[in-house]
Amino acid sequence: MKIAIIGSRGYPYVYSGYETFVKELVERLVKQNIDVTVYCHKNLFKEHPKKVNGVKLVYISTIEKKSLSQFLHSLQSIIHASLNGVNIILVVNSANGPFGIITRLLGKKTAINVDGLEWLRPKWKGLGARYFYFASKLATKFYDEIINDSFAMAEFYKKEFGVNSTVIAYGANIRYSSNSALIDKWELKQNDYYLIVGRLIPDNNADIIIREFTNSKSIKKLVIVGDVPYQDEYASKIKSINDPRIIFTGYITNQDVLAELYHNCFVYLHGHEFGGTNPTMLTAMAYGCAVIALDTPFTREMCNEDKHALYFTKHKGTLKLLIEQIEIDDKIIKNLRETSRLRIQENYTWDKIVNQYLELFNKLINKGD
Repeated sequence: MKIAIIGSRGYPYVYSGYETFVKELVERLVKQNIDVTVYCHKNLFKEHPKKVNGVKLVYISTIEKKSLSQFLHSLQSIIHASLNGVNIILVVNSANGPFGIITRLLGKKTAINVDGLEWLRPKWKGLGARYFYFASKLATKFYDEIINDSFAMAEFYKKEFGVNSTVIAYGANIRYSSNSALIDKWELKQNDYYLIVGRLIPDNNADIIIREFTNSKSIKKLVIVGDVPYQDEYASKIKSINDPRIIFTGYITNQDVLAELYHNCFVYLHGHEFGGTNPTMLTAMAYGCAVIALDTPFTREMCNEDKHALYFTKHKGTLKLLIEQIEIDDKIIKNLRETSRLRIQENYTWDKIVNQYLELFNKLINKGD
């Protein structure tokens, strides 16, 4: 079996959810003696070895413009892969939906992981939103298999586009605290702070969480990890909030430091609104956090309804009240912290995810034979 993976920044470049997914997937596939090629953005790598950890690498140059970079890279990569003897092409990102016409015409069996509802996210307005919707719709027409990472997302695709999806979630690795001193620079103590991790963009709703926290009588701190890599009015407004309880760390690239922030927080606050299985929230659970999440079908699926999380809405006062209640009586928080990793073990291990991808690949190979 020869598999090509297209649509991420590459391997072993770990930057975001797609790259983490690719890393966890390909390293396990190689261990099972499967021939795997990952298409990489050439400019992101100082060196260009043809193979790393048994994974074959192809480097493709592209135009360094945010709106065109991934589009042109995927187009070139799909053409290259289609002409170079792979059995299956796995594409990530629904923006690559139109390219399925190429693999269809060239007779290549393909699957696409469409991720979330990109066209509903506030950052994509006008033409961008329309393109993502159009691309997602074309993906359902051209690709052999549509992969959604949650059943709630699969239901949405069924209703919106009339297509059945294969559901394969995202994964996470269980981890425990090993060096809490790594967070001493912020003068943080165990269970003395709430934690937000994510980009400061509208659909992550950090503004709502901060509003509720600052209006509460909380005696704890709020640590916000993340930023945006560009000048942005929304992010600037958030960072200008003046409350001595709030700590902005900016981006944290040291994964050991980030892990300790998860391990030692009182509660992880999750405001992500659009998307299926969210990698950041799974990480929080895998690292032993109690979770309070925005009430969406996606968060309820990840947390098995009320078993592994408490929920808030965007209505004013709901999270404020919850914060004040759990600081008076934290029994439920302690229980959530003690059981969070169980949800990962039962449903979101990378070994389970990779086995599901293998089943899908075998199904594709045998289809029509």
